[in-house]
Amino acid sequence: MPIPDFQSVMRPLLETVSDGTPVSLSNVRSQVADTFDLTEIERSERLPSGRQTVINNRVGWARTYLNKAGLLQIPERGMVQITERGREALVAGPERITVRWLKQFPEFERFHNPAPENKASEPTDGPEQPDTTPDEQLAEAHQSLMDALADDLLAQVRRATPQFFEQLVVDLMLAMGYGGSRQEAGQATRATNDDGIDGTIKEDKLGLDIIYLQAKRWANSVHRPEIDKFIGALTRQGARKGVFITTSEFSPGAREAALGLNMAVVLIDGRELAQLMIENNLGVSTRQTFEVKQVDSDYFSED
Repeated sequence: MPIPDFQSVMRPLLETVSDGTPVSLSNVRSQVADTFDLTEIERSERLPSGRQTVINNRVGWARTYLNKAGLLQIPERGMVQITERGREALVAGPERITVRWLKQFPEFERFHNPAPENKASEPTDGPEQPDTTPDEQLAEAHQSLMDALADDLLAQVRRATPQFFEQLVVDLMLAMGYGGSRQEAGQATRATNDDGIDGTIKEDKLGLDIIYLQAKRWANSVHRPEIDKFIGALTRQGARKGVFITTSEFSPGAREAALGLNMAVVLIDGRELAQLMIENNLGVSTRQTFEVKQVDSDYFSED
């Protein structure tokens, strides 16, 4: 079954600690995963940040929300214990505890919707809250911004001149660690007009190998004949490595042509190009930075 959202986790979490004894958070996580019969793959699936598994993140936020609503307490670091209010919730509460249901408790309402005293809080019978945790919402918002940035970046690249695009390819290879110095790369990537090869660049600062480049600022898809032509040019040069970059996309036949060769041919389409530019800070700048912090448990250790 799919990994449960963090609101669906709340009641099972309460049930795992229903006997009233403190239980370690690690045991709670394991028992909740068992409750939903999660596979090993599902248990190991990680958030986009890669820092935490999805199920651990959702159990952690469920614990936080239940604690803020007074249904759980944390008697000591890494432990969880049900409260009298939590026991009552298991008896009289809904089968699926939600954020909206928790808002009946004033302390949770203050936590979830802090507002000035002169500003009315959201009504508890308002729309249901999203099933994703704040960490997931932040990751989704960031991904949406990155997708929009990639679209804008690619549109800008497509409006540039062919000469600018060729230089952009050089700058990208440099930003990714290829080509040595800018001066050396500039000399190495002069237009060759040599049967399907636009230029070359050193693979490393010592020039132990050469990468052959083809750059196409196209709007239409790149098809197999163009890749075959590039492969033929690489073969005549005795080359072992080539990179074909386009602002458009590759047809299935074009991608198939680059497979199973005795040389390495990498195809980078417009979407991948934009992502690589973002990852390597080429043509983009940081507008705003948000720091997401967590408690430093080591600081509070008295061992």
